[in-house]
Amino acid sequence: MKISYLPFALIVGGMLFYHLSQKAIPREINPFFAIVIAYAVGIFACLVCALIYPGNKSFVSSLKESNWAVIVVGIAAACIEVGFLLAYRAGWRISVAAVATNVAVTAMLVPIGIIFFKDQLSLRNIVGLMFCVLGLVLVVRD
Repeated sequence: MKISYLPFALIVGGMLFYHLSQKAIPREINPFFAIVIAYAVGIFACLVCALIYPGNKSFVSSLKESNWAVIVVGIAAACIEVGFLLAYRAGWRISVAAVATNVAVTAMLVPIGIIFFKDQLSLRNIVGLMFCVLGLVLVVRD
């Protein structure tokens, strides 16, 4: 199976700049307005990319074909954005917040993936997950 590393690079690069910029948002800005501004920029970037992305789908046809999941992704993304912004304002360290939240979510997604999506885990995956949980415990303890 060939794996494309472009999505991985986009995620890693995006998350890197995401956390660095979240940490740098001025405290004086209303966190919800900061996210609105960020989303406006994100919407513009997505519109530009949609024009060059291959495919025949228009915005209207995509809107008609969307379902509840698209709405939930938007709500979830807003929760993530505001959550990290408030976590950093509350004093969470940038070196801990992303690791702690990602490992916690991973720990919840593993059983969901196995039960609902029939994901398979190898012994190597299980050992790796155990190290992640151990790492989470070590990282969040001062």
